[in-house]
Amino acid sequence: MPKAPTVPFVGTVTGSPETRFTGSGITVTRFRLTTVPSEWDAQARQWRDAAPVHYICTVWRDLARNAAESLVDGVEVIVHGRITGARDGDILVSADEIGVSLRARIAYTAASLPPQAALVHAPHTSTPAPPPPAVQPAAATARPAPGPGHPPHWWEEKRAEGWPRRV
Repeated sequence: MPKAPTVPFVGTVTGSPETRFTGSGITVTRFRLTTVPSEWDAQARQWRDAAPVHYICTVWRDLARNAAESLVDGVEVIVHGRITGARDGDILVSADEIGVSLRARIAYTAASLPPQAALVHAPHTSTPAPPPPAVQPAAATARPAPGPGHPPHWWEEKRAEGWPRRV
């Protein structure tokens, strides 16, 4: 029997991902995804929100570990996967790929950060990462720490390197 075709879904993560392990040690993560489609109301001549659609997405192995570390409540994501069924009004999806939507936020990856920051923000491993440089610019230490979802202070300066200054 052939596999169902894969299709993209876009929605907001609802709640925290739940991670478990199979008897053989394979990581499995499930998370809820909600999307609110828009539909045209011809009488009112305007777009309005339709009924929300709820998904339960399941991911396996490396993708499951990465999803458990990356996804939090309220993050908009793009999921590419197969519909595997329905239960209690939720659509069940086996996801093959997950990406953070950049429509409402900036995503930082280890590859996009300068080398010093990549060491500070490296994922937890069994081998300890080398400590960050002890000397920091005075301007960076004078500002309060950014909150969740905000770039580090040095990001704006680093991102602007090589660009002419605004007058």
